[in-house]
Amino acid sequence: MIETIIARDLGTPPPLNPNMEFVTLTIDGQRVTVAAGTSVMRAAAESGTSIPKLCATDSLEPFGSCRLCLVEIEGRRGYPASCTTPVEEGMVVRTQTAKLQELRKGVMELYISDHPLDCLTCPANGNCELQDMAGVTGLREVRYGYEGANHLKLKKDESNPYFTFDSSKCIVCNRCVRACEETQGTFALTISGRGFESRVSAGAGETFMESECVSCGACVEACPTATLQEKSVIWLGQAEHKVTTTCAYCGVGCSLDAEMKGSEVVRMVPSKAGKANEGHACVKGRFAWGYATHKDRILKPMIRSKITDPWKEVSWDEALDYAASEFKRIQAKHGQDSIGGIVSSRCTNEEGYLVQKLVRAAFGNNNVDTCARVCHSPTGYGLKQTLGESAGTQTFASVAKSDVIMVIGANPTDGHPVFASRMKRRIRQGAKLIVIDPRRIDLVKSPHIRSQYHLQLRPGTNVAMVSSLAHVIVTEGLLAEQFIAERCDDRAFNQWREFVAQESNSPEAMESVTGVPAEQVRGAARLFATGGNGAIFYGLGVTEHAQGSTTVMGIANLAMATGNVGREGVGVNPLRGQNNVQGSCDIGSFPHELPGYRHVSDTTVRMQFEAAWGVELQAEPGLRIPNMFEAALDGSFKGLYCQGEDIVQSDPNTQHVISAMEAMECIVVQDIFLNETAKYAHVLLPGSSFLEKDGTFTNAERRISRVRKVMAPKAGYADWEVTVQLSNRLGYPMNYTHPSQIMDEIARLTPTFSGVSYAKLDKLGSIQWPCNDAAPEGTPTMHIDQFVRGKGRFIITQYVPTDEKVTRMYPLILTTGRILSQYNVGAQTRRTENVQWHAEDRLEIHPHDAEERGIKDDQWVGIQSRAGETVLRALVTERMQPGVVYTTFHFPESGANVITTENSDWATNCPEYKVTAVQVMPVQQQSDWQMEFARFHEEQMAHKDAAAQPA
Repeated sequence: MIETIIARDLGTPPPLNPNMEFVTLTIDGQRVTVAAGTSVMRAAAESGTSIPKLCATDSLEPFGSCRLCLVEIEGRRGYPASCTTPVEEGMVVRTQTAKLQELRKGVMELYISDHPLDCLTCPANGNCELQDMAGVTGLREVRYGYEGANHLKLKKDESNPYFTFDSSKCIVCNRCVRACEETQGTFALTISGRGFESRVSAGAGETFMESECVSCGACVEACPTATLQEKSVIWLGQAEHKVTTTCAYCGVGCSLDAEMKGSEVVRMVPSKAGKANEGHACVKGRFAWGYATHKDRILKPMIRSKITDPWKEVSWDEALDYAASEFKRIQAKHGQDSIGGIVSSRCTNEEGYLVQKLVRAAFGNNNVDTCARVCHSPTGYGLKQTLGESAGTQTFASVAKSDVIMVIGANPTDGHPVFASRMKRRIRQGAKLIVIDPRRIDLVKSPHIRSQYHLQLRPGTNVAMVSSLAHVIVTEGLLAEQFIAERCDDRAFNQWREFVAQESNSPEAMESVTGVPAEQVRGAARLFATGGNGAIFYGLGVTEHAQGSTTVMGIANLAMATGNVGREGVGVNPLRGQNNVQGSCDIGSFPHELPGYRHVSDTTVRMQFEAAWGVELQAEPGLRIPNMFEAALDGSFKGLYCQGEDIVQSDPNTQHVISAMEAMECIVVQDIFLNETAKYAHVLLPGSSFLEKDGTFTNAERRISRVRKVMAPKAGYADWEVTVQLSNRLGYPMNYTHPSQIMDEIARLTPTFSGVSYAKLDKLGSIQWPCNDAAPEGTPTMHIDQFVRGKGRFIITQYVPTDEKVTRMYPLILTTGRILSQYNVGAQTRRTENVQWHAEDRLEIHPHDAEERGIKDDQWVGIQSRAGETVLRALVTERMQPGVVYTTFHFPESGANVITTENSDWATNCPEYKVTAVQVMPVQQQSDWQMEFARFHEEQMAHKDAAAQPA
């Protein structure tokens, strides 16, 4: 077992650097050459020698507290800890001597004397490092009578829904405390007491649920005993085998090992080999996977003629035959362009590719879109125009080389927590932080990191802010002149420089627009331009605006102007929201683009696909999602195939979306739950979770990772198989038998994916596209020698105020976002124990605005906009600035999107979720919309339950 532990905890040695210095030493008579700075423990492990240990692990800094890894070093007094002792040239080390054996046995005896006598019933039995080390040291009896304080049978902390904390088993190795600090960066755990009284404590004597713990599981992973233990392991026992797959939550794309007992998941463990996460995870990825087997799962196909009819459970054949016949009927009656499809950013690349192929080849039109329309479509447009590629430029690991980090319109600690942990680690090491956000996010208020600047701008003024930053860089001579001369288009740059230099773009002129003091803007601009490697990370607070595309281009301008593109530690980095939103864009889910971001009007490209698919393709772009709604209300769009998206809950102006749904004649929804969109469907096809399928996801850093099936599809088919069967019934044959064949087709037809295959992914673990002959193992950093478009293109970013204005009737601005424990529309996380942290959406409001309106904390308040109204509980907090309120959108009954409007980005129609003029007042009851929602929800659930009853 010791070899297993060493392999697990020390991992794979880092790759050799040709400039690295090496030293040679002797360990147990064997000459060993390792990199300078390597610990004696690591050097021994690399030579095949295992040194016993308890407090050491490769994911944490050396600590040297357990005194088990002692060694003898010739010429030195005492017995130093091998984990904290660096190698030296000519050093002679002995790891196995009689004296060391005696010392180690004595140390273990003390540990065991303070440990409960329940090894046989311990849930960690068979997977406990304390047991293993007792065996390694030869400990067979304990002389001290088990008188340690831990034998007082301290009460377990069962407060966390996912793991227990049994202090009586704690050996105070500090690994959990260090993991919380070093890996997660939360600092929720500490050691209290002294001697036998010392123990780990969450906060100031609080339970885990009461403390600042974010339930990432880093402490559980680090614990060498059963002190911290997953409840699922206690219930189910130790796993028998594991399958490595990729998380299906956010755009970080963490690699996870699904540890299995037969076909049942025992636990999810973050994979240390995962290059996106390197052994870390968050509460969602590590623990919130129970939705996959939740009782609400739709496991039988259902059909109905009208949405007021009860559902009827039918066979797969009947459901698919009905869907195909309805689509054929609609096209025969209303024309070829009267139906369309929506690609899911929750599903795999292969499944998304098939849906867009189904629309183009079987439906015969380009009416296909994806949820990126409502989140990151401005990223694709803005980066394509400036840099030449519709994706981020770096790896997540690159942040370790950043000197200045600008976070604009993103809340990484809640939305992308594993990346946030990396970033916080770099900030603690000395990198400077600039936050541009209307809200006081955790990165601003954390006592453990410090932002040099928080530019708390008014919602809707991102373009003004970016132009002001650029004004300072240009007028104060802070431009990277050589980089610009070598890498960028001269004419476009000169026009841009002239524009941003105008006094109207100065921080002083824009102060009344953004609300940010000019001197703060100037200081931030100077820091970013002169502080070394500057990296920009942005999120939906940039894209979901009327000028979302303009801001993205402005961010690219800033990066080029300061030379911060094309190497590690810099770049333009969009933090993608959903697990496969990048991939769904890559594989051609927009109505104007075929896979690889190639326009449908390009005859050469279109002919390539026509030859491969055996059909003639339309040369004109199809309908975007908002256009589909308008066409439905106009009577020309009558049928929709919606796979894995909940547009009724997630898209803006909910009542407008519902009206469009009700105007259609056949809506086919394919999902794992009866979501809000499915309530307006005529055919409901059961979907499959990420645990039930093979395929790939592509994360925010362009990393393609394998999704591997760990259990059979609960409803009988994976999503890709359902699309294949529907296409065959529509008369367009698809003959795939495995998702690898779909990826092979993508690679044949898409230059940036031409080198991708399942065999290569299995060999390398993951690949960042482009992957082709020029980059056979992928491209971690983009635009190194030149931009993809050749010369970088500066674009003028004129600030245009949003049409959504505050008025006497609607004097506040509502903006929206996410919270750590819940995810997106909550379809998954609402069906896990995560609801214990966040059971409802709340309206955050500044104390001044609350006092003016007589609003108290926890009180019901009505929020009214020109689009609609809803009711939420108030959370009075100084996170908000006066004049701005905020809510999340994880619960359908909250109706957050009932009040968002139809305003959208000028280039991509991405909705302006982040700026809605509202009024907020105390109320006594829910809104009319919420009462109607509750009635309709109850009715639809009754239809579903009736359908499940035997005839």
